Amino acid sequence: MTGTPFRLRPGLRVLARDVDAVQVGQDPRWAVVLDSLTPAEVATWARVDEATDLTALPAAAQHAGADPARVRELVGALHAAGLVRPDPPRARLVRGPTAADAAAWSLLRADAAGEDVVRSRADAVVGVVGLGPTGAGTARLLAAAGVGTLLLDDDGTVRSPDVAGGAHRWSDVGAPRPTALRRVLRDVAPDVRVDGDAEPDVVVVVEPDAADPARGALLTASGVPHLSVVVRAADALVGPFVRPGTADPCLRCLDLHRADADTAWPRVLAGTTAGRDDASRRGAPRPGEVGVLAAACAALASAQVLALLAGTVPLLCGTTAEIALPDVVPRLRPWTPHPDCGCAAPPAAGTATVRTGGTAGTSGTAGTVAAATTGTTTPGPARTRHAGPGVGV
Repeated sequence: MTGTPFRLRPGLRVLARDVDAVQVGQDPRWAVVLDSLTPAEVATWARVDEATDLTALPAAAQHAGADPARVRELVGALHAAGLVRPDPPRARLVRGPTAADAAAWSLLRADAAGEDVVRSRADAVVGVVGLGPTGAGTARLLAAAGVGTLLLDDDGTVRSPDVAGGAHRWSDVGAPRPTALRRVLRDVAPDVRVDGDAEPDVVVVVEPDAADPARGALLTASGVPHLSVVVRAADALVGPFVRPGTADPCLRCLDLHRADADTAWPRVLAGTTAGRDDASRRGAPRPGEVGVLAAACAALASAQVLALLAGTVPLLCGTTAEIALPDVVPRLRPWTPHPDCGCAAPPAAGTATVRTGGTAGTSGTAGTVAAATTGTTTPGPARTRHAGPGVGV
């Protein structure tokens, strides 16, 4: 590490743990304990923060009366545990609203390149279909996270119930939903591009009561990754996240599973979607959405999209999150491809998928929207150990 400044990954803090121990980090996925330290070593580590150049720490420790060789050994142990990284080039640094996002992804990625994750979002194109409180909240969060282009699809107007969740404003009641949301997005992220001819990298489809089978089939056939969000009166379903051409179950798979469990489901589904279309043609008011439920769905949907854009496998691939009032705590339900669907393709030979977590390291635009380590420590004299599952509760 000589000659190149190395520092703790962003967001990590050194905390006193005992008279002879300190802890680096609080998240149990990567927190590490340095123990069997002398008082001088404890004092040395207590002064370490994100700005400390760890390559210079042994020399500083010597001035404080600590053994520089032991401190150097501990720095090496943290490096081996994935909690240290070299200074990124200044041109890669991220400042402003997404700086915390970059710091978090620096902890989540093995290469610590959180800045690259955030900067790459500027080239992403995300479609959002359905711009009620949930869809508008999703678009707003994605714009604030740095997504460069958003394709907005909704033929409705803003009504007073749409103000729930905070994504639409009272002053926009009566305006077309896409028009009103464009104004909001430019307040949040002045550089965001709204609409255009670009093909989406991923589409979020927000619908009331049930997912439209025709829209899901069209997105799957077009090869567009898409996330379904279904909002009902007192609960919502976020997921599954469908990546066509993979082993992910699609929306038709879920409907086939439901039909296996309840033979009346196809009739119920058809009545739900047909009734929704009839109400739209008559100009009947759309159902409102509960604000806290919309906000929870928007946050979860946005996080899943950002995980996909970061190159990870979103948790909701093959899974739905059932979010019900009054607690609004997601409950996960796994799904498998249905044998009668035929949508799933086996992964390419020699490839593997890795889920995030635990690694420190119809109308309008139809179709494509045109329609730190987990316990690794260095044995021996470095005296490090994983902080354990109770840390950071």
